[in-house]
Amino acid sequence: MEIVDLVTRGAPITGEQIAETLGVSRPTIRSDLSVLVMLGYIDAKPKVGYFLGKALKPERSARNRMLEWKVKDRMSRPVVIRDTANVGDAVISLFVENVGSLIVTDEDDHLIGMVTPKDLLKFTMGNQGASTIPIRMVMTKHSQLVTVAPEDTLLEAARRMMAHQLNSLPVVQVRSPSEGQQEQEVVGRITKTNITQAMVELASDL
Repeated sequence: MEIVDLVTRGAPITGEQIAETLGVSRPTIRSDLSVLVMLGYIDAKPKVGYFLGKALKPERSARNRMLEWKVKDRMSRPVVIRDTANVGDAVISLFVENVGSLIVTDEDDHLIGMVTPKDLLKFTMGNQGASTIPIRMVMTKHSQLVTVAPEDTLLEAARRMMAHQLNSLPVVQVRSPSEGQQEQEVVGRITKTNITQAMVELASDL
């Protein structure tokens, strides 16, 4: 929370001054500033700068909750589909579960990839046989995914979502099988809705 400390000590302070003090460029901290404003930790006035937000004023009893909340405290159950499924199975699962993405796992619940309606749309438009295409050919591969761990803070999850423009993240914990290779076991998912619900609870306690 270096940014909050700087704002507390030097408000009003501009984004350029914060970046210079931290030794980084302004674009590097843009997403962090946006998340902190969204959570009420800091506030901003055009042509003035950043200052302390309502959530961190001394009289706010809930000011540390968003720092204390872990992903594991707010995450939802993972909505998964096996890597043996096909596009037709994925379409049905998206509608039945009413979610914006599916986490693809193997039989041991290890993360393999993710699939979204956008991924499916690319393969189904004008393709009568699309429903039988293996999900592995459609999904976003594991190496391209952004994840969080159960012990990460809710603030960190929000920062990653905003930085990568994502609506949800798989929650994984690392396993080390006997042969030594690390694998990620899916234990949940954290979404913008989860974070919004946390913010509503926080605001209700103020």
